[in-house]
Amino acid sequence: MTTPTDRPVGTQVPGGPVPSAAEDRVRALLAERTGTDPADWFLVFKARYGMEVVFRALAAVRGAGDVATQVLTCSTAVDPILVGGLRPVYGEVSPASVALDPERLVVTPTTRAVVAQHTFGIVDDARTARLRAVADRVGALLVEDAAHCVTRLARGADGRPLADVSIHSFGVEKMLPTRFGGAVWVNPELGGPDGDGLRRRVTGDLAALPAVGRRIDLAARMYRTEVRVLNRLPHAAAGPVRSTLTQLGAFEPAIAPVEAQGGLRYEPMRPSEWMAQQIAAQLPSLDAVEHGRAAAVRVYLHELGGVVEIPSSAHGPLVRFPFFAADHDTAERVLAALARAGHYAGRWYRPALFPGVDDPAVYGYTPGVAALATTEGLISRVVNLPTTVDPEQAHRIAAVVRSVIADGSSRT
Repeated sequence: MTTPTDRPVGTQVPGGPVPSAAEDRVRALLAERTGTDPADWFLVFKARYGMEVVFRALAAVRGAGDVATQVLTCSTAVDPILVGGLRPVYGEVSPASVALDPERLVVTPTTRAVVAQHTFGIVDDARTARLRAVADRVGALLVEDAAHCVTRLARGADGRPLADVSIHSFGVEKMLPTRFGGAVWVNPELGGPDGDGLRRRVTGDLAALPAVGRRIDLAARMYRTEVRVLNRLPHAAAGPVRSTLTQLGAFEPAIAPVEAQGGLRYEPMRPSEWMAQQIAAQLPSLDAVEHGRAAAVRVYLHELGGVVEIPSSAHGPLVRFPFFAADHDTAERVLAALARAGHYAGRWYRPALFPGVDDPAVYGYTPGVAALATTEGLISRVVNLPTTVDPEQAHRIAAVVRSVIADGSSRT
């Protein structure tokens, strides 16, 4: 596992980090959209590093312990727990929300945090409120993983945010085409034991982060061009070229090799000025982006409701539209048919700890355990559809899915 001393860091600004004008603009936009204070928002190079800062501070203030999370997630959502000095403990997810099931979640006095993941952008306020109540029973932090739904916060009946800390992403395949950057909102009313001290530690550590250096900034600027070139290479050549560029530091992958081994590639950092400028330029378009994605979701719900199993909370502007086929083989047939038709369907969260890890034991995960039977069943059947398409395209995609399902039904 990569340790903090193994990982390169960014460039420290002499006299301490000085937020750029673009960073200030991003914080103001985030606060405006969420009805919060810009001072409670902190920018990071990638959302995973914001999570690391939070978990490291939590371990330092409240001691070593556990974080309740899920295996229907990306490895980079669990790496920060490990690197932060805590232990992931996996709970079952609810098929309705694809997030931790509050009715089945087990917490103990050693539980330091509960992760409320808005998988695919599904924000289930009621279930998140129940997760909040479960976390409160043992004085645990509620950490909201809103990577898929930037600026959307789960809220209680009174309209107030439920989380103690909320993590948002501007990264690859998220809501906006920004590719890099993340944001952390720290609730000014963060509670529990040592709440004030923990908040000071978290906000102080986030505020002290250095900006990324020139090499990472250049790699970020080149990312789109490099991906286009790599996508045009023969499959046999693309992998080795990508690996070589990554090793040389010339390519910044969405998931680095070490991030399938329980580590993270760098020390936590803030985004560069250029990255912050990209985020500031794209955030004003978020309403239009969400409107378009929500329109695609409405088509899928109309065309596929009653045909496949859809999470009941899956509505609104989702980053991908998830459904569960009857079984693994049917899911594979759907994916193959969509690919033949020229549609990009995702395999997100197949396998567990997506896109798979070198050694599940490093992550404290034992595949096949009865305690995760529901989650693993969902993982084996999950398919997710693009929401960056217009309604006409969404109708065509749904027609392919319906055709495969109907064909399978006729065989039985």
